[in-house]
Amino acid sequence: MLSESKVRAAKPRPKPYKLSDSNRLFLLVTPSGGKLWRWTYTYDGKQKGMAFGAYPHVSLADARAKRDEAYTQLCEGHDPSVVKKLKIEANIEAGRQTFERVAREWHENARAQWAAIHASDVIRSLERDVFPTIGALPIAQLTPPLVLGVLREVEAGGSIETAKRIRQRISAVFVYAIAQGIAATDPAEKLDAVLKPLRNGRQPAITELAPLRKMIITAEEDYARPITRLALRFLALTAVRPSELREARWDEFEELNGKEPLWRIPSARMKGDLNRKEEVDGDHLVPLAHHAVSVLKALWPLTGTGELLFPSNRHTHRPMSENAIGYLLNRAGYHGHHVPHGFRAAFSTIMNEWGRAAWQGP
Repeated sequence: MLSESKVRAAKPRPKPYKLSDSNRLFLLVTPSGGKLWRWTYTYDGKQKGMAFGAYPHVSLADARAKRDEAYTQLCEGHDPSVVKKLKIEANIEAGRQTFERVAREWHENARAQWAAIHASDVIRSLERDVFPTIGALPIAQLTPPLVLGVLREVEAGGSIETAKRIRQRISAVFVYAIAQGIAATDPAEKLDAVLKPLRNGRQPAITELAPLRKMIITAEEDYARPITRLALRFLALTAVRPSELREARWDEFEELNGKEPLWRIPSARMKGDLNRKEEVDGDHLVPLAHHAVSVLKALWPLTGTGELLFPSNRHTHRPMSENAIGYLLNRAGYHGHHVPHGFRAAFSTIMNEWGRAAWQGP
């Protein structure tokens, strides 16, 4: 049997020669000084061989371990060379199955059950917040800390609810991958327990009129895109869902120069299941105050030539980011105090209080 000292002391000769170890393992010494580990075996009546690497990168102990592993496979009726080749191919294929590749397959498979607007929101959120960080990594190698790092970045931007939605979408991708045999576990499954909670079980909202006005004025002083500032004001004046605002199209507005200006939001864009979205005469009607019409008239020179009221800065055919208004509020100092969706709570609270006061009388 060989020893480390014998292997180290082996010198090159004019012709290649072998130094034998036990169980058909040997060291091939080449004229150029290379020391290569080789192993021969018989499979199905044929003489075959395997290469285990070069010394000293592969030590004597390493070479013996590789031989023993291959010999075990041989005893189980497998051809060690074929097993090695299949393992290499499996590793290469696993490397090809990146998170982004699997996520896009999942999205394509699931989009038929969603409304078009929701399907678009889902893939954009992954493209914006997930793919840049872990999209190129093999999905089977992702761990909870890697996924949590993505979610923490979203939280750091003040988007706690968005982080929770993205965790659900990442988890859904892993469920799909597990079913396809691409991944074994879902590292996002239990991360909701360590994400920041939404305050009091609901989204933060300022519900008093005076501080609400002050917040809007402060936010509008920010050096943000005029389109984003107008979006904030229009959201405050209409109290629609932020997603409905972002997807708003110019052809949805009626009678802007008349006595009863109206925003007709198609049922397909409203929150709810497919039955709700396909409901006949289910459009959501939003009467517009003259202040809201003024916002639209100010917005028209900026985006009136396109389809969307509030397009993305980079792609005019796509709506603005779902985080744009939230980031504007955060920069104004209202992180944790008010979110875009909070205008609905503010509208409900203020109008109910006014209604109760009017009912009770002076």
